[in-house]
Amino acid sequence: MTFPILTTTLLAPILAALIIVFLPKENDKLCKSVAAVGTGIALALSLYVYFGYDQSVGGLQWVDFGQPVPWIKDLGVTWYMAVDGLSLPMLLLTNLIGFTAVFASWNVTHRAKELMILLLVLIAGVMGTFIAQDLFIFLLFYEIVVIPIYIMVVIWGSSKRVTKEYAGMKLTIYLLMGSAFLLAGVIALFVNSVNITGIADMSFEGLAQVAFPEQLQIYLFALLLIGFGSLLSMWPFHSWSPDGYAGAPTAVSMIHAGILKKIGGYGLIRLAIVVLPLGARFWAPYMAVLGVIGVAYAAMGALAQKDLKYVVGYSSVSHMGYVLLGLASLGIIGINGAVAAMFAHGVMAALFFSMIGFIYERTHTRWIPDMGGLAHYTPKLAVGFMMAGMASLGLPGLITFIPEFTIFVETFKVFGLLAVIGIAGIIITALYVLRAAANTLFGPARPEFSHIKDLKGPEMVPLIVLGTVLVVGGILPSLLFDMIDSGVAPLLAHINDVLQIGGR
Repeated sequence: MTFPILTTTLLAPILAALIIVFLPKENDKLCKSVAAVGTGIALALSLYVYFGYDQSVGGLQWVDFGQPVPWIKDLGVTWYMAVDGLSLPMLLLTNLIGFTAVFASWNVTHRAKELMILLLVLIAGVMGTFIAQDLFIFLLFYEIVVIPIYIMVVIWGSSKRVTKEYAGMKLTIYLLMGSAFLLAGVIALFVNSVNITGIADMSFEGLAQVAFPEQLQIYLFALLLIGFGSLLSMWPFHSWSPDGYAGAPTAVSMIHAGILKKIGGYGLIRLAIVVLPLGARFWAPYMAVLGVIGVAYAAMGALAQKDLKYVVGYSSVSHMGYVLLGLASLGIIGINGAVAAMFAHGVMAALFFSMIGFIYERTHTRWIPDMGGLAHYTPKLAVGFMMAGMASLGLPGLITFIPEFTIFVETFKVFGLLAVIGIAGIIITALYVLRAAANTLFGPARPEFSHIKDLKGPEMVPLIVLGTVLVVGGILPSLLFDMIDSGVAPLLAHINDVLQIGGR
């Protein structure tokens, strides 16, 4: 029997949350320290699994208990925890951001105990979606993440444009709406798979082997596209995203932009595209159009914003348009680039939101016209802000450049003009990032900010950890791309086989 290292990784934050339940609420630092240890253990285990994965073999590895463990036999549900080159980067990303989110919340004093408990449950829920190889377990973890987010936004959130209650409810409604489409698609998928094969099997591997009729695939893919696309903030199901970020506390903004959206992209690949490749082929051009609209529309929206969180919120929607464009190519280079872009954007967005959170703690404003010259007083914070900003606009040498480049290469080959329009979005990105940085950090020193302090102690953790990943990923992209290719290549081989049989 194989040691269940993935289940152990999943349980680390949950056990930390259980320990915090029994700690005195007056001892904020102890609660945060336990949360840091729990997320730190999960991060260490993720790194061990990541670098212990045999890329030359590929496929699913680190299978807990050596094989799937039956759970609900009538539905074919098993506790099937394993990882491949597609899920491993997402697992590592989850724990990188989860660990740093604890330190981004280090200065929170209002009900810190409850915040840490909910944060740990949220991290575990997101982690479960990436390591579960059973569709039922995947959905179970997917639904777990919704409730903690709503509670955290309503209690610890802040926003001047909309109330935190409005932001939390809007976010939750959109996520649940996506869940409804997703659930309808999953039920129809499972029922038809049983009718075709006579076997109840909820594993992704088993479902991928079912020969669903092409017309059925087209209908089911549409349901899954809306379900996962809503979470990915695909246009026009995106409007919850900027409001949700603006109303959320820093840790939730980091996790939501950095990890939660990636469940949408991951689900589109793992379930929709792999299991329903004929449906993917039909809808791919429409996905590309929606992706390009999202890139351009959200970039223009970011350009019009005065609130720092709204700038990054709309920027996040725009970057997810690139991901959708890469997935729509249905090519190995494009999908590799899309997965790498999800990882890169997650690190960049988490660093961005952590720096904005620290700015808000010190100045009590996110309104760009009210700021300026902060770099005179907070040079370390300015470094983190600029690193995230330069990564956002795709500066060569940082982790985001090569993923975006690979997406453009593949989509130009497949879609031509659409790729050109998408590339033009980089220009707008540069405009809003550089303008936000100039008006926030630079210019003459303002005396009203002379009292604020730079990052110190635990506050440095997000900058050090996420900043290091931004640089190392840009200099050594093979650390990410080789892993992703080992997972995507077998899936694309299966897809191409089905498409050839289907008469591509």
